Amino acid sequence: MKEQHCVRVGILGCGPISQFAHLESVQKGRNVILRAVCDADESLAQRFGQFYDAERIYRDYDDMLADEQVDAVLIATSDAFHVPAALKALSAGKHVLCEKPVGVSVEEVEELAQKVTQSGLVLQVGHMLRFDPGIEATHDFIQNEIGQLLALKAWYCDSTHRYTVTDAVQPVPRFGASALKPKDDPKKDKARYYMLAHGCHLVDLARHFSGPIKAVHARLSERFGAYCWFVETEFENGTLGHLDLTVAVRMDWHEGFQIYGEHGSAIGKIFNPWYYKSSEVEIFHESDATCRRVLGADGHFYRRQLEAFADVILNRAPMRGASIEDGVASVRAMVAIAQSARSGHSVTLVDVSGAA
Repeated sequence: MKEQHCVRVGILGCGPISQFAHLESVQKGRNVILRAVCDADESLAQRFGQFYDAERIYRDYDDMLADEQVDAVLIATSDAFHVPAALKALSAGKHVLCEKPVGVSVEEVEELAQKVTQSGLVLQVGHMLRFDPGIEATHDFIQNEIGQLLALKAWYCDSTHRYTVTDAVQPVPRFGASALKPKDDPKKDKARYYMLAHGCHLVDLARHFSGPIKAVHARLSERFGAYCWFVETEFENGTLGHLDLTVAVRMDWHEGFQIYGEHGSAIGKIFNPWYYKSSEVEIFHESDATCRRVLGADGHFYRRQLEAFADVILNRAPMRGASIEDGVASVRAMVAIAQSARSGHSVTLVDVSGAA
């Protein structure tokens, strides 16, 4: 049931990510209403705007931003359009929930961060793993009970069988003939595309658990069409880290983490997100030598992140999702990993600039 006061959302982009995640999230969210959808392709905008009962359907983004009944914009476009679309929304006085990564270069996301600060509006980055109940429980354990962290290992390994699985559980996506596309094919440079699409999840998870990253030393192996990054990570709090990003492993989806701390440890298995299934996490408490496991029955991460975003706007609730500062740090880390893999040397994040 919808709450009395809701954030009226306009969705920019009716492509696959909106079809699979965001349109349903607004429909199901307790404190949000679908005010509008906008897509350059009229057939997509009409099809999904009507199906999900949008109050308005737009083809022109400026027209949607001029709609006084739109409180916030959910940006679900190609990565290259994220920052320009977010800047326009903020200038129009709209709050922003932006798909990850928030941008593709350090300079553009820093410009966006300045605009967010000046505007006083809410911008949240769509790192939906932060709303996985198993990951939430792990984060709470780290914040309140684990004491000092010793080390973190985390991995994100896409599978050659991924689409066999996802095609079975997802609806058939619709594509528009006149949908707006970036000037350059984002998939042309596979290493860059995989880092932006998948590496951002791994980097944000590591930062969410262990705090700011100080430096990285990365190696990249490319064989038989697969890309594998091993990243030694130095966190500002002294925690040692090892990140494994592999696309794609010849096995099932393989994503998770291990955390070693002063008063316990945690190990987690993260599932393909389209299962909407909470991570299986075991938290070990040294004090009584017991393991505890969270059920996490509500695994709709996309809906939960949208509701949390709306709570910040409506109730000034603390930001539980990824802030613009987190988004900037994530882009900076991905650029550093790419530079380290090319040079073979450790790269300190504060010295990083340029595009991922």
